[in-house]
Amino acid sequence: MSNLAGKRVLLIVPGGIAAFKIPEMIRLLRGRDCGVTCVLTRSGAEFVTPLTLQALTETKVYSDLFSLTDENEMGHIELSRSADLVVVAPATANILAKMAAGIGDDLATTLLLATDKPVLAAPAMNVRMWLHAATQANMALLASRGIQVVGPDEGAMACNEYGPGRMAEPPAIVAAIEGLLATAGSLAGRHAIVTSGPTHEPIDPVRYIANRSSGRQGHAIAAALAALGARVTLVSGPVGVPDPPGVTVRRIESAQQMLAACQAALPAEIAVCAAAVADWRVASAAGGKIKKVPGGAPPTLALVPNPDILATLSAPGPRRPALVVGFAAETDDLLANAQAKRVRKGCDWIVANDVSPATGIMGGAENTVHLITAEGVEDWPRLAKDEVARRLAARIAATLA
Repeated sequence: MSNLAGKRVLLIVPGGIAAFKIPEMIRLLRGRDCGVTCVLTRSGAEFVTPLTLQALTETKVYSDLFSLTDENEMGHIELSRSADLVVVAPATANILAKMAAGIGDDLATTLLLATDKPVLAAPAMNVRMWLHAATQANMALLASRGIQVVGPDEGAMACNEYGPGRMAEPPAIVAAIEGLLATAGSLAGRHAIVTSGPTHEPIDPVRYIANRSSGRQGHAIAAALAALGARVTLVSGPVGVPDPPGVTVRRIESAQQMLAACQAALPAEIAVCAAAVADWRVASAAGGKIKKVPGGAPPTLALVPNPDILATLSAPGPRRPALVVGFAAETDDLLANAQAKRVRKGCDWIVANDVSPATGIMGGAENTVHLITAEGVEDWPRLAKDEVARRLAARIAATLA
């Protein structure tokens, strides 16, 4: 029997040329005994008709926020909450922007504000729209709030351009739906500690040693674990990304503070050390601003090692989490260095990534990782950081099942 049997999906269909794929997606879902209820926006109806969706889903298609009949029968809040999962496909730049801004100006966007269920978006738009800074910022914000994403794919588009922005194919979207519904709540009752962002090691009251970590990957992992039902403590260095919803955040500055916050959060079944912790700190930070002396030599900084958070959490003992995952950010000999790090630190898994400047990973929206375990190496394709987080969370849930 399919994992989708008996499940219910609320499918929001905005206006985009990729809406022509929606009937095929519905057919695949119904073939797996999954119930589908459609919400069709006004622009969506320009690409696919309500009659088509109603015939395929065998249920009423909703479109009007101010329908007295619909509100009396079910209401937009109940409609959003009666499903196991809300899917937005094709997720246009417009509806993604409204989701990020919290706008509820029609039935679809009001449902998205009212739902308390997981949300999966399948982006579809012109390559320039997808790569626009506003869209990428919206995607990062939505990921930090726990919105799951499938796609987009890269390829030829209806506008005769080529690049990322094509909506994922129906089988891929259905597989993502099946994966989300299969793992929903699978980490309920588990406590996870996630570290994220950089650490700032003070030189004096106005200067510090740091790195280029944005915190996007760590925050996305915290959101993905929370989406699977885990109780998450996110220990975060200084970052510009918003806090994920439903997550307890402990804000720190230095590596010493991060270690103390992690130890205070124990016990936990899961620890994911995604933070880019500074390896060294100034032995004795100046109490006042170090003044530049005209014609004088620059000051000499004496550095000492910072505590090794990953090795500390991985050390054997009654408070060791059942699964400890570290990250290896390398610029050379990625796999060899990462495999050696897993053994040296004593952690269970290492997520290795190449952070050479040409990759754009440090501070960017995408990541290419290799999952290193005692069994070997898994090479993952280049993915949005929220998709990396979702895959990693699913693997964690399957391992601890």
